Amino acid sequence: MAHALREIQAHSILMKNQMLRWLSLLLFCPALLNAEVVSLTSQNFEQTIQANELVFVNFYADWCRFSQMLKPIFLEASEKFKDAAPGKIMWASVDADKNNDIATKYHVNKYPTLKLFRNGEAAKREYRSSRSVEALSEFINKQMEVTVKKFIEKNALQAAHNPEKNTFIGYFHDENSVEYKNLMNVAMFYRDECEFMVGIGDLNFPGEAPAAGQPPKLVFQPSNKAVNPAQIPFSGDFATYEYLKQWVADKCVPLVREITFQNAEELTEEGLPFMILFKKSDDKVSEKIFTDAIVRELPDQRKAINCLVGDGTIFKHPLSHLGKSESDLPVIAIDSFRHMYLFKNFEDVNVPGKLREFVLDLHSGKLHREFHHGPDPVTGNQAPDTEPPPSTFEKLKPASSRYTILDKTEL
Repeated sequence: MAHALREIQAHSILMKNQMLRWLSLLLFCPALLNAEVVSLTSQNFEQTIQANELVFVNFYADWCRFSQMLKPIFLEASEKFKDAAPGKIMWASVDADKNNDIATKYHVNKYPTLKLFRNGEAAKREYRSSRSVEALSEFINKQMEVTVKKFIEKNALQAAHNPEKNTFIGYFHDENSVEYKNLMNVAMFYRDECEFMVGIGDLNFPGEAPAAGQPPKLVFQPSNKAVNPAQIPFSGDFATYEYLKQWVADKCVPLVREITFQNAEELTEEGLPFMILFKKSDDKVSEKIFTDAIVRELPDQRKAINCLVGDGTIFKHPLSHLGKSESDLPVIAIDSFRHMYLFKNFEDVNVPGKLREFVLDLHSGKLHREFHHGPDPVTGNQAPDTEPPPSTFEKLKPASSRYTILDKTEL
C-alpha cells in the first residue's frame, strides 16, 4: 500500500513539473502562441474536414489531466507546419464533452484521442504512438508523403513492382483528369494496405496507357501469395470516387484478416462483431476452408461483421469461455462484444448456406434468443433461461478513460 502511494505521489510530481515546463515554454517562447490549433465544434467540424486534405484532431476533455498535458505538446508540434500550403494540413481540437455528437459519431470514448481525417474521411486507425512533439510531427510528415509511384518508362515500372504485395496499376495519358485525382485520393486512403503505381503517357506505355480523350485503365495485381494471382481489370465508373474507392477496398482489404493481441483493440474500434476461426498456428488447411466459405457466402457482410483468424494456442482464454481447449481446434465462434456464440461443428462450413445462416442469425437476434430459450419453439413450450458465455474481446476494447496514473506511459 505504501509503495503504491509513493508511486502515485511520484507520478503527481512528474506531471506537475511537466506542466510547469510547458507553461514556461509558452511564456518565454512567444512563437508557440502563433501556432494554430483550430477549435472545432458541431457547427464547423464537417465543413473543416472536407475543406482540408489532412486534419489531425485532438479529442480532449477539460477534466482529463492527460488531455491538459497533451495540449501544449500538440500546439508545439503544429507550429512546425504553420508554413504548409493552405488546405494541406490543419491541426485541430474538439472538446468531446461539449461536442458529444462528434465524439459519438467517430467512436471516441477515451481521452485524449488523436484521429486523422483525410479528404473528409476518418483514417481507419487512430494515432497510437508516442505523444511527443517529435513523434507527432514525424507522423504527419509521413502522412503528407505521396506514396503513389509514378513512371514514364515501362521497364522502370516493371522493375519497381514487388510481386509479394497487392498492387494497383493505373495507366493515364497525363495527370490532368478527374480519374487521376480520384486514384490519388483513394491511394492515400489505402496506402498502408496496398501499393499503387501509375504509368503516364500512351507513347511510354503503348497498348496500356490511353491516347488523349480515351478513358484511363486500372488493374489490380494480387500478390504472388494469392490463391489466384491473375490480374483483375477495373471496368466501373472511374470518374466516381466512391465507386472506385469501394472497388479498391474490396481488393485491398481482405475479407478475412488475422487477429493478434497487438491489433485486437484496433479491430474492436471498427465497431463490428467478430467471427473468429481459432486454429493452430501451422494449420493452413482450416484457414483456407474458412476463407473460401467467407468469400463464397458472406461477401455482402463486409460492413456487418469482421471475419478473423486467430491462433488458438495464444487465445486460450476465449476458448475456455466457450468450453473448448487447444485439443478442440479448429473452432469458429462469434463474439458480439456482449456474448460469445459457438459454431457447433467446424465441418459444417462445407454445408452450403450454413455459415451465412450463423451470421444472419446473429443479426436477427436468433442466436441470443435460442441460447436463452433453446431452439425457437414450434409449440408454446420454452426451455429455461440460460446465459451465453460473456464476450472476451469486449474487454480488449478501449477503456472509457484510457490513461491511468500507474500503468500507462504514453505521456
